[in-house]
Amino acid sequence: MTAAITRRTAAAAAALAVTAPRSFAQAPIVIKFSHVVATSTPKGNGSAFFAKRAAELTNGRVKVEVYPNSQLYKDNEEMEALQLGSVQMLAPSLSKFAPLGVREFEVFDFPYLFDSYEDLHKVTAGPVGAGLMTKLEAKGIRGLAFWDNGFKSFSANRRMAVPEDMKGLKMRIQSSKVLDAQMRALGAIPQVMAFSEVYQAMQTGVVDGSENTHSNVYSQKVNEVQKHLTITDHGYIGYAVIVNKGFWDGLPADVRAQLTQAMEEATRFTNEQAQKDNDDALAKIKATGKTEVLALTAAQKLPWKKALARVHKEMESRVGSEILQAVYRQTGFDPARL
Repeated sequence: MTAAITRRTAAAAAALAVTAPRSFAQAPIVIKFSHVVATSTPKGNGSAFFAKRAAELTNGRVKVEVYPNSQLYKDNEEMEALQLGSVQMLAPSLSKFAPLGVREFEVFDFPYLFDSYEDLHKVTAGPVGAGLMTKLEAKGIRGLAFWDNGFKSFSANRRMAVPEDMKGLKMRIQSSKVLDAQMRALGAIPQVMAFSEVYQAMQTGVVDGSENTHSNVYSQKVNEVQKHLTITDHGYIGYAVIVNKGFWDGLPADVRAQLTQAMEEATRFTNEQAQKDNDDALAKIKATGKTEVLALTAAQKLPWKKALARVHKEMESRVGSEILQAVYRQTGFDPARL
C-alpha cells in the first residue's frame, strides 16, 4: 500500500512538473495602456484597435488592458508611472516630453508649422521623427509610433474672429513653453491644467477657454460650457506611443515582432481615421446648437499667422535651431514670409 501510494505520488508530481510550466507559459503577458482621453477619440480608437490586433497576432499571448479617461493617472502623472513600470504603455501628447527633459518635442507646438497632414507626416514618418524617438532611450522609454489627433481650434465664451479678441482671456494649455508664448503673443493669459480638470474649470470660470481638436472638445463636453469655437487650425495635437524600455526589451523576440506589426497597423488606422473623427465631432458640436462655430477662411487666418509668427523666433532656442530648421526644410514653412 505504501509503495503504491508512493508510486502514485511520484507520478502525480511528475505530471505536475510537466504541466505546470506549460500553464505558466500560457499565462498572457499583460500590457497596461493608460491614456487621458475618451474612447471615442482618435487615441481612444487607436488604442482599442492595437489591443485587438495584439491579441490576434500573438494568439492570446499578449493581453492589452486599455485604461482611458485618466482612470489610472492624470496627464501630469502618467509619465512617471511608465518609468516606474506601474504601466507599460502610454500615448501622451507631444507637449508632455519637455518636462521629461526632451524639449525638442515642443517643435510640434509651434503655431502654423503644418499646413496639412502631408506636411506633418514628412516630419513624423521621416528622420526628424525617428531622431526624436531615439532621444527617449536615455529616459528608459522606447518610442513606437506617432499618432495623429488633429489640428486645433480655440474655444471660449467670447467670439474670436481676430487675434485681438483673445486679449485678456484665461486660456488653458498643456505644459509647454511654446504654447505659453503662443497665448501671450495673442494677449491671452495661459493657464497650465490637467486635461481631466478642464470641463469643471470652464464651468466655474477658472479659465475662459482653451485650444483643442474637435474630437476632444466634443468627447469632453467642452462645447456645453463654451459658447464660441473658432476654427483656426493654428496648431497640431499628436501623440507618441511609448513603452517602458526595460519591459519592451525583456519581451520574447517573436512577441516584439508581433506587437510591432500590431502597432504599425494601429498607426495606419489611427492616422487615417483622425480627420474623420474630428469632422464627425464638429458636426455633432454644431448639431447641439450650444456653440457658435466660426470657420476662418484662408484670408481670415492670415492675421492670426502674422500675430503668431514671432513665437518661432522667440522659441527657436527652446527646441534648438537645428531641429526647427530641419522641420522647415521638410514642410517649406518660412515665418519670415508672414
